Amino acid sequence: MRSWLLEGLQTDRKQIEHGPHAKHSWWRVMCLTGVDYFSTLGYQPGIAALAAGLLSPLATLFLVALTLLGALPVYRRVAAESPYGQGSIAMLEKLAPQWWGKLFVLALLGFAATDFVITMTLSAADATAHILENPFVPDFLAGQRVIVTLVLLALLGGVFLMGFTEAIGIAVVLVFVYLALNAVVVATALVHVLEAPQVVVDWQRALSLDFSSPLVMIGLSLLVMPKLALGMSGFETGVAVMPVVKGDMEQRVKGTRRLLTTAALIMSVFLVFSSFVTTVLIPHQEFEEGGKANGRALAYLAHGYLGDWFGTAYDISTIAILWFAGASAMAGLINLVPRYLPRYGMAPEWTGAIRPLVLVFSAIAFAITIIFDADVDAQGGAYATGVLVLMLSAAVAVTLSAWKKRQQVATAGFAIITAVLGYTLVDNVIERPDGVKIASFFIAAIVITSLISRATRSTELRVTEVHLDSLAEQFVNDACGEIHVIANEPNARDQAEYTDKLRETWVTHRLRSSEPVLFVEVSVPDASEFETELHVKGEERYGRKILTIESSAVPNTLAALLLYLRERTGGVPHIYFHWTEGNPVVAMLRYLVFGGGDVPPLTREVLRQAEPDPERRPRVHVG
Repeated sequence: MRSWLLEGLQTDRKQIEHGPHAKHSWWRVMCLTGVDYFSTLGYQPGIAALAAGLLSPLATLFLVALTLLGALPVYRRVAAESPYGQGSIAMLEKLAPQWWGKLFVLALLGFAATDFVITMTLSAADATAHILENPFVPDFLAGQRVIVTLVLLALLGGVFLMGFTEAIGIAVVLVFVYLALNAVVVATALVHVLEAPQVVVDWQRALSLDFSSPLVMIGLSLLVMPKLALGMSGFETGVAVMPVVKGDMEQRVKGTRRLLTTAALIMSVFLVFSSFVTTVLIPHQEFEEGGKANGRALAYLAHGYLGDWFGTAYDISTIAILWFAGASAMAGLINLVPRYLPRYGMAPEWTGAIRPLVLVFSAIAFAITIIFDADVDAQGGAYATGVLVLMLSAAVAVTLSAWKKRQQVATAGFAIITAVLGYTLVDNVIERPDGVKIASFFIAAIVITSLISRATRSTELRVTEVHLDSLAEQFVNDACGEIHVIANEPNARDQAEYTDKLRETWVTHRLRSSEPVLFVEVSVPDASEFETELHVKGEERYGRKILTIESSAVPNTLAALLLYLRERTGGVPHIYFHWTEGNPVVAMLRYLVFGGGDVPPLTREVLRQAEPDPERRPRVHVG
């Protein structure tokens, strides 16, 4: 079971960035991300009708404009600047240094988790609604929406336990069938509108009676447009799965841009026409709670104009793509999480394997479904909040990128998009504050579990490779027999410092003055990093041989260096410390946050975990 679960485990950060070995054409990957994006046709027209009423087509036009002129240009640039699939999170990570940057990323990951997990649960819940509304469904399923939703989520997790390639194959079939059936339904509805133009006349008359002028219509449409934000999902996922796109780096970026553009154009056409036909052909009361078009406007038209058999085929297709919409979110999670948390030491190594992550996220989706009673409306606020926060972060990232590159026109354009998305997010949060509450829970859970993981993993070796420059190589090659290393905290680095340190070692440790010694000095520029690649530099000062290293944690670096020296020379090296004064609890906290603290016992503990054989373990002397 362990071997099966950890199959394909990737602990090499470069391999994780490169992505899975199996690559796919851009249009196939588009289908994987599209099951989320395109599936919103199942409920978006109904949401637009409830939110905007008669103004639904106009509000949808503004949403499409924001998609094509705002979100699409933003994410096309994100794709070019983060080709390994880190998305806008990686672009913003660089702006905040050290621990602040890590905590900022954890907060954004909280919103991403909100977006992706709620995508899974909301889509499965909406698929359940379509199942239970179908006239051919057995009576014993009535009122069992939570159980049906949990079964759908379990089936989704089962697909990803089989493999990533299988998930893409299923997505391709579902997307092509679903879009074809939607094209038939929308085209049939347009034919009915052309055959009965009176419905358009009645709609226009109703607009003129309810609204005093076109400017009022435009203003109200802009005000309700944020409620339609569910129709903008899928962009962050499209960037997150970039490593799956076939080709070299340039081809990957081109393929992802083509993926994003094609999906946005297809969806925009469907949104505009579906919003129009559902508004003019479906009585408004049918959109409300308990109505036959509530959450399933196009399915209502399919049953009404093409019969129950075609309607049932449409229902099955809608159910399938809504069920599998979570696949896009799951793909985003299993591509995004291994790029950050393990690198920060804030997740166990097994998070580099797909199957354990699938089980964890499936369990979280089960819990969310039970908590929200599989209610689509109750989860809509959290979903929209997650989508809009990620889009706003992407807009901010590309605006700052354009500003740093002195691209004035691009900076101004992206700044306008940022302002519009910011307004949309604020309006959505005011309207549905539950989204922020749920996101806050995810953020708190991620931060707490990440910090606990970081603390429990702190005594791992945390060094991937050791490289010596030419002078350091000479020092090691000149050493014969046992190697004696003196750990020195670099302060003044003058002659008195090294002379006093050497005298202390002779007196305290009874080290013979004839023994050749190496000084080692470790400085910590960024203690928030977890894994480090050591670059050891040799230096001669006042006749003393010194190895200098920059790293994220002093004890782990010293332990890794000693093990490296043992392998190079064949002898067991010795390292000499003096006792650290002060409270050991405070010293431990200093180690966790600043990479220093009570270095001698921590160095010995890292060595004990890395080398179980006491005879081969480097010797640690403290006095």
